[in-house]
Amino acid sequence: MDPRYDIPRRAAGGGGGGSANSSPALGAQSRRRKMPPRPADFKLQIIIIGSRGVGKTSLMERFTDDTFCEACKSTVGVDFKIKTVELRGKKIRLQIWDTAGQERFNSITSAYYRGAKGIVLVYDITKQETFEDLPKWMKMIDKYASEEAELLLVGNKLDCETDRIISRQQGERFASRVSGMRFCEASAKDNFNVDEIFLKLVDDILSKMPLEVPNKELSNSVLSLQPEPEVPPELPPPRMRCC
Repeated sequence: MDPRYDIPRRAAGGGGGGSANSSPALGAQSRRRKMPPRPADFKLQIIIIGSRGVGKTSLMERFTDDTFCEACKSTVGVDFKIKTVELRGKKIRLQIWDTAGQERFNSITSAYYRGAKGIVLVYDITKQETFEDLPKWMKMIDKYASEEAELLLVGNKLDCETDRIISRQQGERFASRVSGMRFCEASAKDNFNVDEIFLKLVDDILSKMPLEVPNKELSNSVLSLQPEPEVPPELPPPRMRCC
């Protein structure tokens, strides 16, 4: 046996062989057990919605695992990931739900709107139909989500700029018609703006909570997203709420 790994046994009082469990090396190891991690100060639920193929799963996996899959399968029902972040001096445990884009799953995914503190609505800047579906998703939000939920509109697949169909201005104008909705473009493939959009959404949620932390102490990693432009008359009506 390699002498480096030969741990000597401590002799018993009468000179006989001692037990391996009484080894001072093992005793020291037990004293060096790691302290349990600090529990989260807040637990927040965020859902990602949008039409099929816009990259909802890719955005979630890029943010939580820093991975990207070129050939992701369509989500069936719902999927989720957990990620812990720190903002405003608080530890926040995020439960991020990735919902299916097909209408046949609406009855399943609608239940996840109710507990969501933040909603990320995604469209594909290269597919007109995904942008035209946005009013349909807003109806789902109005019907099932809390009025306090923070909203973020994301134009995904910025890496396909040469195939762009939906201009940035179109996305900005749509978001401007929805009370409190922010807008940003991102690329899950190139990992552009992904962390920033989720962190900003979480920061907006925390801003409504009594954290006792001055605004000047906010993390510098949080991106200030595009301010809301003026409302054009030809776009969908403002966000409405069911009675």
